[in-house]
Amino acid sequence: MALNAAAGVSEAAASCHTAFVDDYVIVGHVPVGAITHLLETRPAGRGLTLPGMPSDSPGMGGNPDTWESQPVMLIQNDGEMTRFDY
Repeated sequence: MALNAAAGVSEAAASCHTAFVDDYVIVGHVPVGAITHLLETRPAGRGLTLPGMPSDSPGMGGNPDTWESQPVMLIQNDGEMTRFDY
């Protein structure tokens, strides 16, 4: 979790995996569609998170048809989270 803290990711937004893509941090089992949309639209913010480890998220099993409907959050520059629609 030290990596998350260094990237400005709050404990509420933290999860099991952290990656960096361009200038963004990606935290947790974020669906590829959300990451693609982030890179296409480049919104202001630190990056994306799918907090916790939802059992039906990418990499956790479940139905792949539902992976892209996960409640992904945009981590704002102030650390707050808002829903990221993609």
